[in-house]
Amino acid sequence: MSAAKGFKIGDVDIPRGERRTVTLPVSTLPDGTPISLSVHVVVGKKPGPTMFVSGVVHGDEVVGVEIVRRLLRAPELEELSGALLCVPIVNSYGFLAHSRYLPDRRDLNRCFPGRKEGALGEQLAHLFLTEIIARSDVGVDLHSASNNRANLPQIRIHTLEDQPRKLADAFSAPVILHAKLREGSMRAAARDLGKLVLLYESGEALRFDETGVRIGVNGCLGVMSAMGMIDNAPVEPEAVPVVSRSSTWIRAPEGGVFRTLTPLGASVHKGDVLGLVSDPFGERDLEVVTEEGGVVIGRSSMPAVNRGDALFHIARFEKPARAEKRVAELTEEVAGVALYDEDEIT
Repeated sequence: MSAAKGFKIGDVDIPRGERRTVTLPVSTLPDGTPISLSVHVVVGKKPGPTMFVSGVVHGDEVVGVEIVRRLLRAPELEELSGALLCVPIVNSYGFLAHSRYLPDRRDLNRCFPGRKEGALGEQLAHLFLTEIIARSDVGVDLHSASNNRANLPQIRIHTLEDQPRKLADAFSAPVILHAKLREGSMRAAARDLGKLVLLYESGEALRFDETGVRIGVNGCLGVMSAMGMIDNAPVEPEAVPVVSRSSTWIRAPEGGVFRTLTPLGASVHKGDVLGLVSDPFGERDLEVVTEEGGVVIGRSSMPAVNRGDALFHIARFEKPARAEKRVAELTEEVAGVALYDEDEIT
């Protein structure tokens, strides 16, 4: 919870009703350039919960930067209760290098909870855990697919019960996916502290996807509304997200040139042909066939593939066609509403 008289992060005290960007030192590049963790803190006029929103834990997953930028311009924040901590770029090293990883090739999202005197990733994870996660009641961590893949907008939570499910519903992404916690991840470390982190996935690496950005902005505001931090989210969709308890990857049957036949959000059934893998001369086509029914929530965009490469991510549903319809309805409903671009805000 936020303090009665304001909010403190690092060595900075921020009074109620004010907002400030706080710079937390991380390290120095070899050329002497300082690297920091920059946090924009919005402290409401009234007490209430604290929520963080983070992006670019993976340096090439840049969608979070634009979601945070628009979120911080939302008029609803003028009447905020509690505190909002926004970290648009957690992994500055990867962001500057257009790389998923840290300079030592470690994945920051496998370095939690970290150590104060550990390797670079462990130190950054420790700083984020102690200064951001530990001070918050709930968080939203913003991601996209990795390089050469694309994801349908989706929220991932480790349990479908009680508060996590309520907040996932409030986010209103088309799909809620039950995804187990991974050792070393931010979500696992937060759980160990008794905190909940929703993981939002949308779009592809090094790209902004307008639909995914709009759903992300509205989703963060929806979670804040459900927590009583703001009065109402700007969009309250009539359609509700569809829930998947498991998922699977369909892989390339052989190396070759991959052509997809199936868009994101499409329903598929056992035996459907999702794409083709051909030799470079087009003399032979191998069908990519699914053994699972469900909805396509992720797919590869890389034409050159090797045997066993992951091509389609299928979320399992009892009734895939009904799930596809609800995904399309919710996506259209949320993405069709104008949400706070710079030309719309004074």
